[in-house]
Amino acid sequence: MSTATSRRLTGRSELGVAALLGVLGAVVLWDAVGLHAPYSQSDPVGPRAVPYAVAALLLACAVVLAIDVLRGGRGEAEGGEDVDLTHPTDWRTVVPLVAVFAANIVLIDTLGWVVSGALLFFGSVVALGSRHYVRDAIISLALALGSFYGFYLGLGVLLPAGILEGVL
Repeated sequence: MSTATSRRLTGRSELGVAALLGVLGAVVLWDAVGLHAPYSQSDPVGPRAVPYAVAALLLACAVVLAIDVLRGGRGEAEGGEDVDLTHPTDWRTVVPLVAVFAANIVLIDTLGWVVSGALLFFGSVVALGSRHYVRDAIISLALALGSFYGFYLGLGVLLPAGILEGVL
C-alpha cells in the first residue's frame, strides 16, 4: 500500500464495519437464494421475503456507510454516556457474568431452561451487585417460568424442560 493511500485511509476504521456489513449481507443473500419453500395460496409472500429484505438492507447500509466514511464522515462517541474510559475493566463483575452465561450454556440441556435460566438470572444480578438474595431468587424463578411458558404458549417454541420434564 502506498504512502498516499495509507494516509488517506488513516482514521477510517469504520470501513471495517462497512466490510463486515457487506459480508454479512452477502452471506444472508447466499443463504436466501438456497431457501426452497413451496408457494402457498394462504401466504403469497412466503418465507423468502424476509431474508431478501434483510440482505438488501445490510448491503445498502454497507454501501452508504462506506461512501460516508470515504467522504470524511466519522462516528461520534455517545454524548449521553457517563462512562469514564480512564478506569480499568471491572473484572470482579465481568468474570462472574461470563461464568454464569457459560454455565447456562452447559446446563440448559440437562437441567432445563427453568432451572438454568433461574440460575442465569440470579447469578447475573448477584454479579452486578444485588444483595437481596431471597427477592432476587423469587424474581429469577418467576422470569424463568414466565419465559418458559411465554415461549411455549405464545410462540409454540418448546424450551428444554430437563429435570422438570413431566412437571412443567
